Amino acid sequence: MRILALDSSGLVAGVAVLESENEKKDAQTIAEYTVNYKKTHSQTLLPMLDEIVKMTELDLDTIDAIAIASGPGSFTGLRIGSATAKGLGLALKKPLVEVPTLEGLAYNLCGTEGLICPIMDARRGQVYTGIYACADNELKVMEEQMAVPIEELAEKLKKYNQKVTFLGDGVPVFREHLENELLADMKIQFAPAHLNRQRAAAVGALGMNYYREGRTVTAMEHRPDYLRVSQAERERAEREKKEKSGQ
Repeated sequence: MRILALDSSGLVAGVAVLESENEKKDAQTIAEYTVNYKKTHSQTLLPMLDEIVKMTELDLDTIDAIAIASGPGSFTGLRIGSATAKGLGLALKKPLVEVPTLEGLAYNLCGTEGLICPIMDARRGQVYTGIYACADNELKVMEEQMAVPIEELAEKLKKYNQKVTFLGDGVPVFREHLENELLADMKIQFAPAHLNRQRAAAVGALGMNYYREGRTVTAMEHRPDYLRVSQAERERAEREKKEKSGQ
């Protein structure tokens, strides 16, 4: 079994290829290319894929499915990743495996004791987040991914009364607030640098599990999960509301 994985949901862009000899064996990462630099995903994603294909002499027709980080995240990044996955799926006639962004992030830390809490900065004091646990290579969703104020997330975590490991691009933004105020009485820790951002290999490994469970969609069916409307849509709604109230 062979899975191609793409993740452009955040600041990091990643492409990976994973293989498994049979249904029972864990996936092995054959190649992974990650870029976290000052370039747009439209500039990096396809060249990264092309480089992996060349380096591994990969015939894309031999992949079984395409795993895509399906959101939430950067609206532009999600659209680029979605368009790339859909285009490949249509051209190769392969199914897509939609891996929720926060589940992919949490899977970086599978095996960690206690709760795993990825946080992505969603602006305006909010985070994209979810609450997870992981044992025996299986991710357990304690609370589905959501967009909530950081204070609301803290209250949810307090109810579990367990150690929490945070990761994601929201950590630099909210770490001090979490440590010194919101969760000062709880045992919390933060993922090391090499595990604290999106990784296509994690999306691929989780995607392989989901593929085995039959959780696939066609390229035509795939849509990114934004969780909330874009800033432009919010501003337009606010303008329309003001215009109506002024009539």
